[in-house]
Amino acid sequence: MKPQNELNSIAKKVLHEEASAIQGVAHALDKTPDFAQCIEAILSLRGRVVVTGIGKSAHIAAKIVATLNSTGTPALFMHAADAIHGDLGMIQAEDFVIAISKSGDTPEIKVLVPLLKRKGVPLAALVSNADSYLAVQANYVLHAPVTREACPHNLAPTTSTTAALALGDALAVCLLESREFTSADFARLHPGGTLGKKLYLKVGDLSRQNQAPQVLENAPLREIILEISGKRLGATAVLSEGDQRLLGIITDGDLRRMLTNFTNLEDVRAHNILTPSPITIDIEDFAAEALARMQQRNITQLIVTDAGRFSGFIHLHDLLREGLV
Repeated sequence: MKPQNELNSIAKKVLHEEASAIQGVAHALDKTPDFAQCIEAILSLRGRVVVTGIGKSAHIAAKIVATLNSTGTPALFMHAADAIHGDLGMIQAEDFVIAISKSGDTPEIKVLVPLLKRKGVPLAALVSNADSYLAVQANYVLHAPVTREACPHNLAPTTSTTAALALGDALAVCLLESREFTSADFARLHPGGTLGKKLYLKVGDLSRQNQAPQVLENAPLREIILEISGKRLGATAVLSEGDQRLLGIITDGDLRRMLTNFTNLEDVRAHNILTPSPITIDIEDFAAEALARMQQRNITQLIVTDAGRFSGFIHLHDLLREGLV
């Protein structure tokens, strides 16, 4: 095995070469209107985007399809080799095809392109070689120029696949922004896992599971302690006697500080020790926002409000339980 410093040097060289290739792809965008025209054509589609490739390009095509689908552009993956053995039937007249090939001259692509043209579907070529057979035959050329692979033998697809993937991501994001695709739209397509929870889980979904500790402003110390300890959230809200307005919060820490400020504990009332204007969050806000506020203020619970009125509490433990932390 090579020493660590030599391995780090090799890794950095690969990363620098691939980063440089992506910069080259960015510069190539200014030399042709095809990228923007391709976006316009996809936006007007009634069908789907079908992305195809062979070898390592097929893997890149599958990833681009996944990104398009998750950002609001219906897409299908078609392996170029399987296309000529029946999978071509998945392409409909209203679809749009993107074919990925570094050289643009592979035998499978040369067989596939005439069949696609016979179907009359628009074809975009995502290629490194803009003078290739595929590029010449395509309606749009998405140019991802690469001078050499990061592989020391200039053989294994490395830089070229990175460049193609980056250009595919750029395409997906441009479509996303053109469609004004929102985080709420994203959430509807990603309901599972931690990512989904961050995008759809609301504060109220968690706070409703908790008790809602609360005392009135003139509540005595014993009642305050029983409310905090009994409902086990480390705090209680303090409400006004008349209209039940939220006046403040009393936490375990406030009780400890009280011992140094008051000598006669019999006279202590909630309004004497509350912290006014507590940090709150609305019941309709995302749980991820609750976590951000807790982290920003270095606290473990927030008072939850509903249309400005006290509703309950959300605790850091709720967010931990849901895997948001």
